[in-house]
Amino acid sequence: MKGLLRLFAILRKEVRQLRRDRLTFGMIVGIPLLQITLFGFAINTDVRHLSAGVADHANTQFSRILAADAQASQVVDITRRVETPEQLETLLRRGEISVGIFIPSDFGQRLARRDRPAAQLMIDGSDPLILAAARQLTGMSLRYDTAPRQTTEVPLFEIRNYYNPERRSAVNIVPGLMGVILTMTMVLFTAVAIVRERERGNLELLINTPVRNLELMVGKIIPYVIIGLIQVSLILLLGVLLFHVPIQGRMIDIYLAALVFIAANLTMGLVISTLARTQFQAMQTTFFFFLPSILISGFMFPFDGMPRAAQYIAELLPLTHFVRLIRGIMLRGAELSELLSEMWALMAFMLITLGVAMLRFKKRLD
Repeated sequence: MKGLLRLFAILRKEVRQLRRDRLTFGMIVGIPLLQITLFGFAINTDVRHLSAGVADHANTQFSRILAADAQASQVVDITRRVETPEQLETLLRRGEISVGIFIPSDFGQRLARRDRPAAQLMIDGSDPLILAAARQLTGMSLRYDTAPRQTTEVPLFEIRNYYNPERRSAVNIVPGLMGVILTMTMVLFTAVAIVRERERGNLELLINTPVRNLELMVGKIIPYVIIGLIQVSLILLLGVLLFHVPIQGRMIDIYLAALVFIAANLTMGLVISTLARTQFQAMQTTFFFFLPSILISGFMFPFDGMPRAAQYIAELLPLTHFVRLIRGIMLRGAELSELLSEMWALMAFMLITLGVAMLRFKKRLD
C-alpha cells in the first residue's frame, strides 16, 4: 500500500512538472500534428504542375493546341514563353523551369509524316521524379489530329534529359544532403550554446563584462562557421569519390552559398537557444524546426508537387533556398549571379533571426 502511495506521489510530481514545462507539452502535441499534416498533405510522389517554358517556332494552330494540351494534362504549368531553345536551356540552368517544350518550325510536317517525334521535351533530369513525371507527356495525343495512325507508333515528344543522363539518384540526393546535414548540425550546435552557458553558470561571468549582445552572438557563431565549411569540404569530397557526383559549377560559388546558409542556420540556432531553458528543450525545438525543413524544402520530394500552402511555408525555410542553390551550381553549372534571389532570401533570414536573437537575449541568470 505504501509502495502505491509513493508511486502515485512520483506520478503526480511528473505530471505537475510536465504542466509547468510548456515547451515539452507543446512538442508532445505539436510533433504529431506536424507530422500528420506534412505527410498527409505536403508529401506527394505523384508529381504534377511542373513549371514549364515553351519555345514555339511553328506558331500554327496545331502547335498552340499542343501547348494547350500539355497545360491541360496538369503535368506541367506553362509559366514562360521564349523565342529559342537556348533560352529554354538558360531557364533550366537557373532553375526557373523544370520542363522546356520546343516546337520546331516543321512541326506540321513531322506530325503528318509520323516518322519521328514532332516536338521536344527538355527536362531537368537531375531529379528522377521530375523526369518520370514529365515523361507522361510522351504518350499524349494531340486534339483534332486526324492523320492516319502507323503500325509502329512514334511518340509525340522526343526526350532530352539534362544534368543527369544516367538517371542516378545519388546525383540529386548528395547535394541536397549537404544542406540537410548543415541544418541538423549547425542549428543544434548553437541551439544549446546560450543554454549551456546558463546551466554551467558562465553567465555570471558575462554579467560583469562589457560584452554587447551583437558581440556575443557573433562570437558564438564564428567557430561553428569554420566547422560548417569543413563539413562542406568533407561532403563534397565524399560525394565525388564515393558517388561520382559531378561538380559543374565553380567551387567559389559553392562555398559562398554554403557560407550564407551556415550563418542563417546558426542564427536560427541562437533564436532557439534564447527560447529554451534546458539543453533538452533546445534539442526538442531543433527537431521541431528540422522536421519541416527536410520534408518540404524540395530535398526529398519535388517542390512543384506540393500544395500551394506547403510551398508558401517552405519559402520561409533556409534549406529550401539552399537546395536550389547547391543543385543549381553543382548539377546545372549555374553561376551564383543567376541565383541571386535565393541568396537574398538566405541573407534576409539570417538578418531577421540574428535581430530576434539579440532582442531576446538577456545577460541575466533568470
